[in-house]
Amino acid sequence: MDRRTNIGAEHEDTGPGEPSACAREPIHVPGSIQPYGILLAVDPAGGTLLQASANAGPLLGADPSAALGTSLWDLLSGPGVPVLRALAGGQGEGPPHAIPAIQLGTRDGTSGFTAQAYRSGGALVLELESDDQAWPGGPEQPYGIVREFVDQLHAVGRIDRLAELAAREVRRITGMDRVLVYRFDEHWHGTVIAEDRNEVLPSYLDLRFPASDIPAQARALYEMNRLRLIADASYEPVPLLPPINPLTGQPLDLSRSSLRSVSPVHVEYMRNMGTAASMSVSILHEGRLWGLISCHNAGPRRVPFAVRQVCDFIGTLVSLQVTMLERAADVERRIELRGVQNALLASMAAEDQFVEGLVKSTPELLSLTGSDGAALVSDGRCLLLGATPDEASVRRIVQWLGGSSTDDVFHTDRLPELMPELETARVAASGVLAVSISRFHNSYLLWFRPEVVRTVRWGGDPHKPTEPGSDRLHPRKSFEIWKETVSGRSLPWRAPEVDAARELRSAIVDVVLRRAEEMASLAEELQRSNKELEAFSYSVSHDLRAPFRHIVGYAELLKEREAERLSERGRRYIDTIIESAFGAGTLVDNLLNFSQMGRASLTPVLVDMNQLVREARQKVEPDAQDRRIEWRIADLGVARADPVFLRMALQNLLSNAVKYTRGRDPAVIEIGSRRADGETILFVRDNGIGFDMAYAHKLFGVFQRLHRMEEFEGTGIGLANVRRIVERHGGRTWAEGQVGRGATFYVALPAVSEQE
Repeated sequence: MDRRTNIGAEHEDTGPGEPSACAREPIHVPGSIQPYGILLAVDPAGGTLLQASANAGPLLGADPSAALGTSLWDLLSGPGVPVLRALAGGQGEGPPHAIPAIQLGTRDGTSGFTAQAYRSGGALVLELESDDQAWPGGPEQPYGIVREFVDQLHAVGRIDRLAELAAREVRRITGMDRVLVYRFDEHWHGTVIAEDRNEVLPSYLDLRFPASDIPAQARALYEMNRLRLIADASYEPVPLLPPINPLTGQPLDLSRSSLRSVSPVHVEYMRNMGTAASMSVSILHEGRLWGLISCHNAGPRRVPFAVRQVCDFIGTLVSLQVTMLERAADVERRIELRGVQNALLASMAAEDQFVEGLVKSTPELLSLTGSDGAALVSDGRCLLLGATPDEASVRRIVQWLGGSSTDDVFHTDRLPELMPELETARVAASGVLAVSISRFHNSYLLWFRPEVVRTVRWGGDPHKPTEPGSDRLHPRKSFEIWKETVSGRSLPWRAPEVDAARELRSAIVDVVLRRAEEMASLAEELQRSNKELEAFSYSVSHDLRAPFRHIVGYAELLKEREAERLSERGRRYIDTIIESAFGAGTLVDNLLNFSQMGRASLTPVLVDMNQLVREARQKVEPDAQDRRIEWRIADLGVARADPVFLRMALQNLLSNAVKYTRGRDPAVIEIGSRRADGETILFVRDNGIGFDMAYAHKLFGVFQRLHRMEEFEGTGIGLANVRRIVERHGGRTWAEGQVGRGATFYVALPAVSEQE
């Protein structure tokens, strides 16, 4: 066969979809069998013959139709009869049973057969084959072959070595021209992973075959009936008489039959491959079809029943070994990942925030799933670790997951196919594994795998399952090597990695919930304490106001009425008392306002920020008389807030700007806003004396001042009021400054939506 190489465009290796004609083909009820055996269907209750294959006449001593209704028990003899009767008396359907030697008496004498039997559609089905093809090495040879095979299994520790052993031994036993071991992937494409052959048929080693070559219902039959022989692809089908099972009124279900007639499509497929005979042995992993031992011969070849039984047993041993090796690899990987997971949990437990623990253990986080990059999207933050797409792409993935995925764990090895708009991100993120930390807040932990561009070698063009202009299903006519470049895919995610991600998610959710409970308890305690402090401060402030007023009042009376009797020093003392008492009274008033602010309810409405700034500016302008101040006020838009409280906060900020620009000529005060990440950020900037950023954390605290009272008056409560007001609106505050070069104070409030 010529080995033509076709390099296609960047096709996807999903292969063609299974044609609907294939799904409709009644391959389990063909109504006929292959001619190398005879089929008899018997009523289990009385042993009467219900159906027979058309080639059963010579054995029955009469035309099959004429023999219907006669008792099969009268014709059978040999050690297999008790086994057959026991099967007839059983209940339910099951796999075929090999029946010991059976003799069938006819008018020409008695003939010996090898046989198997099973229940189908209420009937007992008996399949007979002539025993003239005895085991070539004598009856003891099968035991020796199996024993030798079992001994060799002990030395096999890898799937590829196991497949090579199975291919070699099955070809040695059957004498077929070529034996392949064929493994299915998660999309049911099959790859030849081992081969043993002579030079009659070409090599298919490492070639891939599309899922449409073995459609779903054919795979189901391979799981049900582990061994299948097609002795001659050019055979003439032998019909069943009558075609309908009298017990069910339907065609006899031959799903468990070894003699079942072959689909014409499959026969044509064999001819196109250049094979006249084939035999397949199923390899199962935990009850699911894992692969096939597929045998081909250039000419017709009937593999004897006894040889097929040995091959079936070898297939069972291979299935058990595959399961053992797959489980061992799975357990080994899970143990490895459990160690990585424990390290991650320890790191998270050592930090106040689990996020910090994950960041400090980035190598372990990536190793947990075998990834090149990871991202954590939570509380509006997007943290990127390792090789990842850009932040915008990650956020789009999270948004897509929140709207389309209902599972807590999602994974794909072909993200560009699911999200074509992220085609440019496929280099870093063709594969994504994501776990939902919180669906309410749309928070996810994601891992990324890069694109792996590879060349797939198909056994023929997989994209041509039918002939143009024809509704009839046709198999591919060419099995020449056809290469396809596959892109936009990553390495697939293995079950242990997905499970490890799921377990880490559970641990993170537990941490988050536990912290949430602790925070709720702490918040409750803080709320109680705050109420007590507010009540205390209100009481103290209220009780202190009157004494300070009295001090100021009597000191002014003393100064007014007794000034002539006082010395200059005495009058200075009285002025100091008045000034101090007045300042203390102002401080008490501010404290009272601060405590009331924590208890007062807010009434948020849509407010014009430009109007609020104009009103606040009018309040502070008396303090700016005889000064040259340049106001630069941009369009500030709208906000949802309580106008009274927000005006108070703005007035504090503008008052500070006016105060701390004292000595500047001109003083420049700029007010502006911008929108970012769901917030409206208002700022007040001045060219005043500024502050040292090392002390920025003190600015918004009660009684915190960065300048001496002698330089700038104040009580140190104004900015604390600003922060309290803004936080009660769900916002935040911060400041930036440089000594001698001014300061900027920021107020961020939740942005108003476009619908408002």
